Amino acid sequence: MTGGPGVIVRGPVRYGIEHELALLRADGSLADFATLSHAEVAAVVDELPELPDDQHDLRIGDAGIRCKRWYAEGYERLDEHGELWRFDPKGIEIRTAVHDSVEAAESALCADAELLARVAARHGLRPVAFGFHPARSAYRLDPPANAHERTLMASSPEERTAHLHMVTWGPDLNLSFPECGTDPADLADAAAKLTYYSPYLVPWSFSSPFRDGRPWVGESARTSRRTGPRPAALAYLDPAATLLPTDPSLTRHAAIPGEIGRIEFKAFDAVAVLPGEEPADGGRAGLPGALLSLLTGVLRDGTLTGRRRTPDALAHRRAALRGWSDPAIRSGSQAVLDAAATALRGEPGHLERLASLQVLLTRRENPATRMLARHRAGGGIPGIVTAPHGA
Repeated sequence: MTGGPGVIVRGPVRYGIEHELALLRADGSLADFATLSHAEVAAVVDELPELPDDQHDLRIGDAGIRCKRWYAEGYERLDEHGELWRFDPKGIEIRTAVHDSVEAAESALCADAELLARVAARHGLRPVAFGFHPARSAYRLDPPANAHERTLMASSPEERTAHLHMVTWGPDLNLSFPECGTDPADLADAAAKLTYYSPYLVPWSFSSPFRDGRPWVGESARTSRRTGPRPAALAYLDPAATLLPTDPSLTRHAAIPGEIGRIEFKAFDAVAVLPGEEPADGGRAGLPGALLSLLTGVLRDGTLTGRRRTPDALAHRRAALRGWSDPAIRSGSQAVLDAAATALRGEPGHLERLASLQVLLTRRENPATRMLARHRAGGGIPGIVTAPHGA
């Protein structure tokens, strides 16, 4: 759907980042759900500090796995009574507490990522950021879902498609606007705006140009496979509010008071926050913060009129396949960047970060293009170990 300019958010912004990371072993192979045990991930997380002061911002979850800012990310298998009986990990996630600036959120994330990298190295693991599993395209429940799990899957579009996330990695970038209130219609409008413009926002993050052990036909196998069946953006509402009946969801009830009013963008590929997380040479620091500034500007803008309650899967596939080589995608990215810059005029920190995105757009450069260039130069595919020549 499209409409008028809708709600323009104003005032201060609060930020949080959820950062998913894959894990490589010392030989360069990917430690995934088929080869990685929950005990291995738990051994890393157990060494990291528990900081109770953050709990008012962070959800723990029913299974109790998310007790820290770092936790095992994966798929929870439940028995017929709804009790956790197995956990299949896909990596580790870092989540920040909520901060009053992009700089503070990104600084906190970098500090936690550095600590994770040091601890993981002691266990023979290296956290890396890429968007799609380079060798496996699917995760299948084995054994098949039981009656309780099937009921859970039917409870929401996201539960039904939860298995898709097991072969993908990417950040959730969270924004809230304390002075704008928590009106459900306003929050849904903000999420619908980001959903509409998502195909033009995501190319900056593309980091999944490999699939099934070889270069994929485009730059983001993650976007092509995932966005459409799963949301691009979510608005978190008061538990008493009525949710919009969309598939996938656009609105969700907040699980804790601190989530009410949060806008969460979920469609970016994984992006590195540290040089060590970059799976190809030439990583660029500060991309998560720049993307937060971009989302801030789009939501503060009053000229972009597009709105969609569900992602345009075809537009996302077009962006995933062609990236900025497609004139329409490139033009759309330039339009959202220009609108964001205009909306944030007078805020130097935001504008400096947006200028870094302009450089990437002008060069048509993102993590995927660097990964492909490294592969063409003989650098292989991150996460796949190739036998030495003659072996």
